This record gives sequence, C-alpha cells and structure tokens, in this order.
Amino acid sequence: MGEKCLPDELRSLFLFEALSERQLQILCENGHIATFEPGPIHVEGEPATCFYVLIDGELVMSKRSGGVDIETNRTSQRGVYCGAWSAYIPGEEHVYQASVRVTRPSRFFVLDADAFARFMRDEFPMAVHLLEGHMVGGMRQRQIVGQREKLLALGQLSAGLTHQLNNPAGATARAVADLREGVGKMRHKLAMLAEGKFTPAALKVLVSIQDEVAEQVAKSKSQELTALETSDREDHIGDWLESHGISSAWDYAPTFVEAGLDVDWLERVQASIDDVDCSATLPGAIGWLKYTIDNELLMNQIAEASKRISALLAGAKQYSQMDRAEYQSANVHELLYSTVKTIFGDKVGKDKPVELVWEKDTSLPELLCYPGDLNQVWTNIIDNAIQAMDGHGTLTIRTRRENEDMIRVEIGDTGPGIPEDNIERIFTPFFTTKPFGEGTGLGLDLAWQIVVKKHLGNLSVQSKPGDTTFIVCLPLQAPAPDAPMTAGEGD
Repeated sequence: MGEKCLPDELRSLFLFEALSERQLQILCENGHIATFEPGPIHVEGEPATCFYVLIDGELVMSKRSGGVDIETNRTSQRGVYCGAWSAYIPGEEHVYQASVRVTRPSRFFVLDADAFARFMRDEFPMAVHLLEGHMVGGMRQRQIVGQREKLLALGQLSAGLTHQLNNPAGATARAVADLREGVGKMRHKLAMLAEGKFTPAALKVLVSIQDEVAEQVAKSKSQELTALETSDREDHIGDWLESHGISSAWDYAPTFVEAGLDVDWLERVQASIDDVDCSATLPGAIGWLKYTIDNELLMNQIAEASKRISALLAGAKQYSQMDRAEYQSANVHELLYSTVKTIFGDKVGKDKPVELVWEKDTSLPELLCYPGDLNQVWTNIIDNAIQAMDGHGTLTIRTRRENEDMIRVEIGDTGPGIPEDNIERIFTPFFTTKPFGEGTGLGLDLAWQIVVKKHLGNLSVQSKPGDTTFIVCLPLQAPAPDAPMTAGEGD
C-alpha cells in the first residue's frame, strides 16, 4: 500500500489546501503515498483505476497521435493531478485519457477511483452536479448537433443527386419521345417500300445493310473526329447524296457522319441494291437507313443516360455505405471519389468552378475501418475548403503511405488560409468563424472524433494564405466495434 498518508502533507498541496481537517482525514484513510521509479504510471486507453496527485518529482503527459506518443505536458509542480480525475461522473466507461510517466523517483498521493468518486459526491455534491451537467450536457449537445451535421450531409447528398439525375433523366425522356416518332416514320417508310419497286431480294439486302448499320453505329462511339474532320466528311457525304438525287442530302449528312459512315459505305449500299434489283430506288433505301440510324443513335443516348443514372446511384450507395457493414475493408480512393462525385459533383471537377487535382498513391492497401464515418470526414473537410475558396479555386487531394502501418490523406485548398490565432482552436467543439446561425462549429470536431477517437489516427492542419491543407493519418486497421478503444474515451 505504500507510505501512510498525513493530513499536513496533503494540506501543503494547492489542490487540497482549502479542505477541512475532517476532509483531509477522509482522504488519508482511503488513500496512500506511493513512490514511483522512472517509467510509466498509467497508459492511455487502459481502465482508469486511480487518481494521482504529485507530491514531489516530475511527470510527463503524452497522447497517442499518428502512431507516435506526443508530449503534451511536463511539470514538477506539486499538487498537479492526473488519472481518474472524472471518476465521479456516472454512466461512463472510464479510461485514462493520456499516458503519464515519471522521469525521476517521484512521490504521489494515490486514491482509488471509487473512493475518489465517493469523496467528491459526499463532500461536494453541488460541484459534482455542475461538472456532471457541464460534461454530459456538452457531450449530448455534440451528439445532437453531430446528428444534425449528418442530416445536413444527407441533404447535400439528396440535393446533389437530384441535380445530377435531372440531366440523364431528361435526356432519356427526350430520346424516348424522339424514338417513338422515329419508329412511326419507319413503319410508314416500310409500307412505302413494300408497295414500291423493291423486290423481295432487294428488301433482303436492305435488311442486311440495316443490320450492318446498327453494328457500325455501336462502333462509332469509339471513333472521335475533330471538328474539321467532321465538317469535311459531312461535305463529302452531302455532295454524294445530292448528286444521287437525295432531296434531304444536307439533313442526312450529319446523321451519317455521327454513325461513322462515309462515301465508300454509300457506294457499297448503291452497288448492293443494283446487284439484285436495278429498278429499286436509292433515295428510298437511303431514307429507310437514315431512320434506322436515327433510332440506333437514340437508343445509344438512352443507354448512356441509364448508365449515368446507375453510376450516380452506385456512387450514392458507396458514399452512404448502404447495405454494408459499419466496420469493413475499404479502398480509401473509392471513398474519396464517391464523396467528391456524389456530394460535390456539381461544384468540383473538370470544367467546374472548383478544379480538382488528384495525386494518388495507387499502391496503398485497403483499410479496415468505418467507411461511412470516413465519408463524413471527407465531406466536412471538403465542404469547408469549398466555402473557404468562395466556391472557386483548386482542391487538391493527395494520398501516400505514412510509416509502415498508416496511410496519409491530404486535402488542400487555395483559400485565404486560417488566421494564426484560430488555427489552434478549429477542432474545438462549437468554435466557428462563420456568421451566427451559419455554422455549428462541430464539423471539424466530428471529423476529429471519427479520425482520432474512433480510428486512433491523427488529424492536423497546415495553413498559409493560398494554401491550407488538412492532414488525415489513418491506421491500416482501426479498432473493431467490439474491441476496447485505446484512446480518447472516458477519462
């Protein structure tokens, strides 16, 4: 148990100097004096079992961040305390918030956490109620506003998805209407052909050419012509059609070029028809094939619009992690991409107000993590970056390996930067530089909770005018839901 505790010695410490003789006696009866040799006193994340008060010596306090221990305090001040300092708060799982070690033989007053909690509740009930209300109320506030942040992100997702779905949905509706009209014209044209001079052999050749046209239209998607090449080909086809008595030559020419056809193909069509039936009319055949091409192109538009809609829905599903386990293996690049495209697709990217620069380390392994939560981190940081740039600038996303067991994600913007007197406070709950009512001050706090507490990673920022970068370091394997957390919960 160590040395016997003496009330007079406790009274010499600033923490206890205002206590009564009776209160000091209670502390001495329940605690003891212990001497610790250089080394650890308690470790961050372990169950908080004792309350420590330094009598003499030196202690060093550190926090785990980015896979390394960061020293946060070093002191020899008598009366400094550490350990289970909030053991009197009920309903919480208490763990040590930081690691503490001593650099030389040091004496501490040591009090069991339960005894400390009982002493506080018995002797200072009002203070305990005030502190409990402050801590628990603050946590509840953060949870409630944190949920609101998630609902705002859901609103962004819905708004962005609605906006992006509108274009392919509209394109599909227009293409269907045009296709319906085109099919009607084809039926009418087919009747004309059947009643005209085309023999069964000529019609058979025409159907064969029609099938060839459909295949050619499908191939034409991979053929990209310059504006000059397109114009030249339209001129050649228009001249050929006009010289062969096609009255709508210059209306047909752009359609044939879009389908990837040229004058040589038209010559083969004419030769094929002449081989089987010299009496067949070329204008009738060309008109029939033109309707075929129109309908194939419209079906291509519908297929492309459908793919676009499917891609948008897949991105939304990836972002929300719908139908997936909370804790799973994930590719960090896929998470970042789904966030950018699904939430900010109308603002960020090629030909958008905010240019996007990717610098990816494609060799990064997958993470065992909480993907839905990480998407919330990317959303909050990128949203702040876009607002900082007033909707115009360059967003840069970099990824690389950080040590052997971590990856590093950097999200940078070209905004005005964060003032030096604010940079140390931006992760503080409820701190915001936005006008009243426009910001909760919990976006970056929520990101910090997810990265540092839930994933045991690190979140930091570097800023100067024109270059602000948030740095997220994540372990390759975050603690599983049923595993004990080793940082930042409880005491």
